[in-house]
Amino acid sequence: MDKSPYRPFKPKHEQMALVPETSGNTINGVGEEGFRRASPIYWHDPDTLVHGDLQKWFYTQDPDNVAIAKAREAREKFLDIEVPPVSSEPLDQSAEAWSSDLRAFAATLDMELFGITALQEKWLFERHNLSQKWIIMIGVAHDYDQIKHAPEDLAGAEVIRQYGRGTKAAKDIATWIRERGRDAVPHGGPMAGSLLLIPPAIECGFGELGKHGSIINREFGSSFRLACVLTDIPLVATEKETYGVDDFCSRCQVCANECPPEAILPEKNWVRGEQKWYVDFDKCIPFFNENYGCAICIAVCPWSIPGRGPRIVEQLARRAARNKQQ
Repeated sequence: MDKSPYRPFKPKHEQMALVPETSGNTINGVGEEGFRRASPIYWHDPDTLVHGDLQKWFYTQDPDNVAIAKAREAREKFLDIEVPPVSSEPLDQSAEAWSSDLRAFAATLDMELFGITALQEKWLFERHNLSQKWIIMIGVAHDYDQIKHAPEDLAGAEVIRQYGRGTKAAKDIATWIRERGRDAVPHGGPMAGSLLLIPPAIECGFGELGKHGSIINREFGSSFRLACVLTDIPLVATEKETYGVDDFCSRCQVCANECPPEAILPEKNWVRGEQKWYVDFDKCIPFFNENYGCAICIAVCPWSIPGRGPRIVEQLARRAARNKQQ
């Protein structure tokens, strides 16, 4: 018997009438063994997207909810913050000094995760170009007592709230850099910018990709949102981390069992030249749209339960040690 109380899910006819002939999975490059850069598919200007009518329909599902409205109001204040122009006196110091100072400043901000990595062209969406050499990644954790109610409005408001926090942290860091005479460009969600954020977040040590298509962090699980700052100041990259998420996800079925549209695939797939976990876009989006967001897979992931992640890491380490001895 299906565990999810939202199964079976049948999308509304009015929404399905807007589904284009081209599969979202095709646009995302499922089944492609050769590399290519990602194509914009959602959270860009809808007038430029094959699935743009679906994105516009999502906007019409705005729930008349006090929590959602309050979270939006708080986020709007962060969106309205203007980052100052670059100071006329550029600071000249080593990459080690910049990284140390930046890390110390980030520790004073309202954010939970911080990382640095060199910008790679393969992360850019097709037809997008960037001149910056470094990307500073930011992670802001959900309040578990709020996100655990996904896909209810209480969880939706929490997601909006965290995107606001991420935007604020990104602008704070960009301001700090610009005040030292160097340029920096902040970006916060949910709208997509010029590049994918999950790959650089993985590269800078935030965690590993889980079966549900989100990063799994050793402390916060998948229960966090991303923001970033692009810059050219010399920096030192933070280290990538691995702790056995692949092994765990290959055995765990929690998110797959709880996904209402059954969009979480049981095996890895080729996606634009890389074998990785993938969530079926065509199945996921209708439920996401009709509920004005979802986040069920993030909320139910065992790693997202407060205090659970570090214990799972220890268990995986013990298992790996036993396997090595055999």
